[in-house]
Amino acid sequence: MVMPPTPASTLQGAARILSGLLEARTGQILTEGRAWRMETALRPVLRNHGLNDMDELAARLLRKGDARLEQHVVDALLNNESSFFRDLQIFDMIQRQILPAIHATKTDRTLRIWSAGCSTGQEAYSLAIRLRNDAARWSGWRIEIMATDISTAAIDQARSGIFSQMDVQRGLAVGDLLKWFEPSGDDWRASPELRRMIDFRHDNLFDAKAPTGAYDLLLCRNVLLYFTPERRQAVLSLLARHSHAGSVLLLGAGETVMGQGDDFIAHSEFRGAYARQAALPEGAIGRVRRAG
Repeated sequence: MVMPPTPASTLQGAARILSGLLEARTGQILTEGRAWRMETALRPVLRNHGLNDMDELAARLLRKGDARLEQHVVDALLNNESSFFRDLQIFDMIQRQILPAIHATKTDRTLRIWSAGCSTGQEAYSLAIRLRNDAARWSGWRIEIMATDISTAAIDQARSGIFSQMDVQRGLAVGDLLKWFEPSGDDWRASPELRRMIDFRHDNLFDAKAPTGAYDLLLCRNVLLYFTPERRQAVLSLLARHSHAGSVLLLGAGETVMGQGDDFIAHSEFRGAYARQAALPEGAIGRVRRAG
């Protein structure tokens, strides 16, 4: 069950100030599950900035505008949980159904994918691996994968392509690990070929500058969970502006477009996916089941 957001007014003292900073900078509201872990998440920030506790941290943030400290706090409080091929059935549907359908209908031989809220990049690298493993199908195509996240720390790691042994053991098949990653000390680094496929950008979904034009496949999974209904609708409107009649949108398992505006409806062919309602041809809405 998805925990409801915790209103900032229910938090006390320093926690309320830090939660307010996160909401102001990212639009995210701390859920109950994340709020009680706040002190643990901020421990490295306290240590690195010579602070004793959250009260001292909040006092410094209030006393002077320290952009660097603010960014460190925001990065620490963001949920950057990710793994390779997270929800494997989704990646199987992408490979076996969604991408073949796009391949069959696109006439410009260009595939454009946007991974919004990409965290440390495992989702984008998983897509790149599936595409490279099916290279014959995409021969002669221009493939663009853009991945964005509001966390500068997450994007820096994603760009580096370096993942720990624990990271690669979570969802990455041994064959793909040996084929597409190289040892880097005690860690593993994505091959230059994979890294070149992905354009990682630091970006804010409420002031988005990175996306351009329309994307064939849009993934915004486990991002809307942390927003108010109004902000969820704003994000869906942004995604709609960067989609076209044949685009496919994928959200997280606990997310839906129901009650979040009229930009998307449940897709007629791909279970759990969404199509852009406004772009459907006349008469097609009746052939697409309502989201529920």
